[in-house]
Amino acid sequence: MRHRVFPFRGVIFDVDPEFANTEEWYDAIPAAVRPRRDQPFYHLLAENAETEYVAYVSEQNLLEDSSGEPVRHPQIGEYFDKTSDGRYAPKARISH
Repeated sequence: MRHRVFPFRGVIFDVDPEFANTEEWYDAIPAAVRPRRDQPFYHLLAENAETEYVAYVSEQNLLEDSSGEPVRHPQIGEYFDKTSDGRYAPKARISH
């Protein structure tokens, strides 16, 4: 996935059905691009030109990443296996 506004891309590893971050985080987003709270928000293993990090992104701001390039985030292997076609498949998780 890639961000609609900002120059980063990543792989989704978790989702909140609605906004579930802090008010401080939400208020730090410029009002002109602040997303609605009543939509899914995704946790991404993200990267930009300089670094890798975890991003929290609203559904309205996600677009398909058609670059075909692998994501270089160091935690990818903790969550995903890479398939023969270059996609990421979630690893089996043990749940309680």
